[in-house]
Amino acid sequence: MAYVLVLPEFGLVADPMIGVVTSAGESLAPVLEKIAVLEATSDDLVNMLSGEGNFLASFPNREHGLAIAGSITSFWYGLAIGLFIAGIIAFQLIKVG
Repeated sequence: MAYVLVLPEFGLVADPMIGVVTSAGESLAPVLEKIAVLEATSDDLVNMLSGEGNFLASFPNREHGLAIAGSITSFWYGLAIGLFIAGIIAFQLIKVG
């Protein structure tokens, strides 16, 4: 039975008859370590989207930092866009009047 090399540096092979990726007598520890790092990074991204939780590279007790920063940013963007629209309306009224 022939195997297809998937990752030769980690000794991963695929059995085309069954469709399973397995190790060819070598340890899967390096692959599992990289998967753990990938899972931690994906959890961190999900926490960033929800605005809750603690992040990997943050200090302790800063769980709701993104929610506060997002609301402040939204306030300033809303103020800037509102003043811009009010300025356009004011200049149109000055031109017409």
